[in-house]
Amino acid sequence: QVQLVESGGGLVQAGGSLRLSCVTSGRTFSRYGMGWFRHTPGKEREFVAAINWIGRSTYYADSVKGRFTISRDNAKNTVYLQMNSLKPEDTAVYYCAQGRGLEVNSADSRYDYWGQGTQVTVSS
Repeated sequence: QVQLVESGGGLVQAGGSLRLSCVTSGRTFSRYGMGWFRHTPGKEREFVAAINWIGRSTYYADSVKGRFTISRDNAKNTVYLQMNSLKPEDTAVYYCAQGRGLEVNSADSRYDYWGQGTQVTVSS
């Protein structure tokens, strides 16, 4: 059974930082690309960032480029999202997802497994 468990969300002031973690189990972690998405009520789920199987290729949404960094530790079966210079519009539930293949992908249809989400709230 594949499981993804996010942590690290919380309440932070605008301009602050948070680091999200996502620990996975049930599949060989190093064989799959990973992604982060976010969802705000009333809006569609939004792609945030993705990383390939070995961590050498990354891809970001324009809205977070230069502020967020995705990384992974295959020895720990964990993917991270470092979020700096947070803005109120970054407020959302953040989900990690495990892809169908090795490489980066921004389409949520290309991800097979999802975590339960972690809330990030940025106050102005």
